[in-house]
Amino acid sequence: MPRTAQEIIDHADELSARFERHEPGDDIHDATALRVIREAFLARAHAERVLGEAVIQARQSEHSWASIGAMVGTSGEAARQRYGQPITS
Repeated sequence: MPRTAQEIIDHADELSARFERHEPGDDIHDATALRVIREAFLARAHAERVLGEAVIQARQSEHSWASIGAMVGTSGEAARQRYGQPITS
């Protein structure tokens, strides 16, 4: 691993040159599966954000952690540990 600033610059130059010289070969893979993974990840992130907001609303409406836990398939304590935060009015 490069340690000095000059070694880092030299290493970056080497990598840049390798990238410029690279010719795609027969080892190119269809990226469809990776795109599906990325879309699923983004969908999960969105769902987690929506769920977190819903938990905040439920707590502001004075629903118990036990009730919230039941809705997400866990105990109230587990729900509180995962989603707990101060209630702001």
